[in-house]
Amino acid sequence: MTTSTPAPTPVDVFPGWAQLWRRSRWFLAAAAFVLLVALLISGLGGHREYPPLDPRDTDPQGTRAALHLLEERGLTTRTVSTEDELTAALAEPGSTVVVPFTAPMPSRQLVLLGRQHRGSDSRLVLIGPDNNALAAITPDIKRVPDTARGPLYEDPIAVDPGCSLPEATRAGRAELGGTLYEPGNGDVGCYAVDGHPSLVRHTDPGSREIVVLGSAWALTNDRLDEEGNASLALGLLGSRRQLVWYLPDYSNMSTVEQSKSLADFIPAGWNWAALQLGIAALLTALWRARRLGPVVTEELPVVVRAAETTEGRARLYHRSKARGRAADALRRAARHRIATALGIPLSTGEPDPAALCAAVADRVQQPATDLHALLYGAAPTDDAALLRLTDQLDALERQVRQP
Repeated sequence: MTTSTPAPTPVDVFPGWAQLWRRSRWFLAAAAFVLLVALLISGLGGHREYPPLDPRDTDPQGTRAALHLLEERGLTTRTVSTEDELTAALAEPGSTVVVPFTAPMPSRQLVLLGRQHRGSDSRLVLIGPDNNALAAITPDIKRVPDTARGPLYEDPIAVDPGCSLPEATRAGRAELGGTLYEPGNGDVGCYAVDGHPSLVRHTDPGSREIVVLGSAWALTNDRLDEEGNASLALGLLGSRRQLVWYLPDYSNMSTVEQSKSLADFIPAGWNWAALQLGIAALLTALWRARRLGPVVTEELPVVVRAAETTEGRARLYHRSKARGRAADALRRAARHRIATALGIPLSTGEPDPAALCAAVADRVQQPATDLHALLYGAAPTDDAALLRLTDQLDALERQVRQP
């Protein structure tokens, strides 16, 4: 009779979800923390940059504080960035239009600005205009030349108005300077530095009015609360019902539209976030890939023989009077050796007691009950009984092996 060996059960080497979670939860938590920090840096840490004198900018070089004061007085303020919006603002009655930068503007746009402003009742405020802008808009006003260094420029300082302009007389002493100008016939020059005014007002026979400022120092957030700067700013910018600030994108003045790549649409903060994620991934890889060095073989200082180990354990049993534990160890070892000699299978590490006793009784011709008492009996009560048990087990094993 042949018996077929059952096929081995396939072992699933894939770890369970619980084990995967225990292994990777700290890495996931670290990745989530790095991602959160990157999002905070890119979303909250990123500060939107504005050009100088931008009315939306709250930095020291911005002009948000002046516009806030004007809005509290009931003025309507807005920012325009295209020629069409500027044309519409100049055509609206009761407007003050501020052009803080004229140097980047092309001559065509400057001429168009001067032409559109003629015949309107708006006030045009030019800050630091050069001779090209003055020639196109108000030819009577010119920069003060300085043959050694070009146009004369003086750092802003606190100076008295020295003129009859109502806005200047109300403000009194203010911080003016910058580019200095030569006013034309009928123009009013104020806040002279080195004998040349840094503020000039030009009026036409109609209601058209142009104000030229050599420096916007007095309008900035950082200097608005010094001297009479705030009063001067409110007077120059708040004489009409609405204030329009012209801030075009000077970097895109050319008529050729440049094509943008995908990277141009990614916010700058995300570059730092990607860099931090890359550094975190690299550090994690280096941490997980660390090596403890090659395996070092080391000889044991002492070789202990098996007999000495057995004797040492026996002495420990004797010292603690663990006769029951010692008897169990002797009986278990004897049962395993006898079962192996008789070919009795071991189920769950132990042979079946009934089968073992029956096989041994048939082999040595002794009652099965006596053999069961010997192999599975009670613990000995003293050392002499333990020694007798040892001798009986040895004799039984010899009889099984050599009947």
